[in-house]
Amino acid sequence: MKRLTWRKLMRWGCQVWFSWLGAITFYTSIPIPVNWPSEFKGVARWAPLVGLLLGAMLGMFDVGLQELGMPVLTRSTLVVISWIALTGGLHLDGVMDTADGLAVQDPQRRLEVMVDSATGAFGAMAAIALLLLKTAALTDLIAYRWLALMTAAGWGRWGQVVAIALYPYLKPTGKGAFHKEAIRIPQDILLGFGLLLFPCGLLLGLDGSLWWISLAMVVGGCAIAFLTGAWFHRRLGGHTGDSYGAVVEWTEALFLCLLTQFLS
Repeated sequence: MKRLTWRKLMRWGCQVWFSWLGAITFYTSIPIPVNWPSEFKGVARWAPLVGLLLGAMLGMFDVGLQELGMPVLTRSTLVVISWIALTGGLHLDGVMDTADGLAVQDPQRRLEVMVDSATGAFGAMAAIALLLLKTAALTDLIAYRWLALMTAAGWGRWGQVVAIALYPYLKPTGKGAFHKEAIRIPQDILLGFGLLLFPCGLLLGLDGSLWWISLAMVVGGCAIAFLTGAWFHRRLGGHTGDSYGAVVEWTEALFLCLLTQFLS
């Protein structure tokens, strides 16, 4: 009996590890050895943790640039560029495609426009606005920039999990279809939310007098992530893989803007 239980535990551990590798491969451009097995089914549940990992990497990069004496605006710009590089532009592409789709007045043609790989004027403007917003907000942040990057990336991907779980998927196939099929409700939503309580509460551990900022990070991050997904659902009637990416990017940008009210 013990032998059977141990085997099951080992099998479960391998499945978790392969799923985590699949999430890293799908959501980031971090190189994974080609001979390492990975599983892509259910990777969406790992998205908030992937966000925290990306945010931590960006935070360390930012601290390193600061130690070199780099001015804050240049530093912020390099962090945003690195942000795009680490994700391979996956979510930014969704921002552009979604903006092009929303610019079409005929709801029946929106999905056709979003599928088109060519970027239109509205997509380009949305990308420029988003990147400017992130860069400006980061430049205004003075204290705990590394924590801001971690929590922004985490809440952005939690918003994606919420959108996948709560709203219909508009296409029979596509990159987002398998996310919808594998999502667990409410486990994956609650798992991601519980995970994000740690970095938001970390500020409380570092300085107890800043408890109200920790509370604002939890309430504000949760609200922005949820409302961003709800807004795209209202405009599109559901979600696609592109709008999932748009939820991630706009949640990140709006959350950074929120933090400028507390950490600047």
